Amino acid sequence: MPATTAQKKAARKNIRKAQKTWQSMTPRQRALAQPEGRGRAKPGSKGEGEYYRIEVRPKSQFTTFRYHDVGEPGKILRLAGKRSSGSWDDHAWLIDKDIAHLEGDSLVTDDRDAGEILEVVGPVTHVKGDIFKGHPRKNVPEAEKPTLAQHRAQSTNIKKAQLARRKASK
Repeated sequence: MPATTAQKKAARKNIRKAQKTWQSMTPRQRALAQPEGRGRAKPGSKGEGEYYRIEVRPKSQFTTFRYHDVGEPGKILRLAGKRSSGSWDDHAWLIDKDIAHLEGDSLVTDDRDAGEILEVVGPVTHVKGDIFKGHPRKNVPEAEKPTLAQHRAQSTNIKKAQLARRKASK
């Protein structure tokens, strides 16, 4: 038996309503709305990766990301995020499992470079799998800048540039 005009109208209305709801969802919400649920586990949640991830700031604060090797190649990676304003900041640190290990719920390392990073990001708390939550570096107010370290680095860089200029002019 063919559909009536009222049924067709109701079907069109329901389709439009479903499309509107669907488009307002995030990809994660869409995946969870499916009867089979999310297709795969999120990276790092199973604890089977090569790195421990210490998240310092939420992903939502950034638009793009870039990895930087810190110290020995492949041992410690800094995941920097670019904000919509154009400034860059730490999003997360990745520490190789060869130089760090778990003791209970705390992350412990014997490597000097990794130890410095763990000191800077403060006491890390275990979230799940390989993922930890850290604290961002202390925010230095603009009124207190340049700090003593910044001032020293700036004067060192100026001296290097002056020396290079003198060598080039000879």
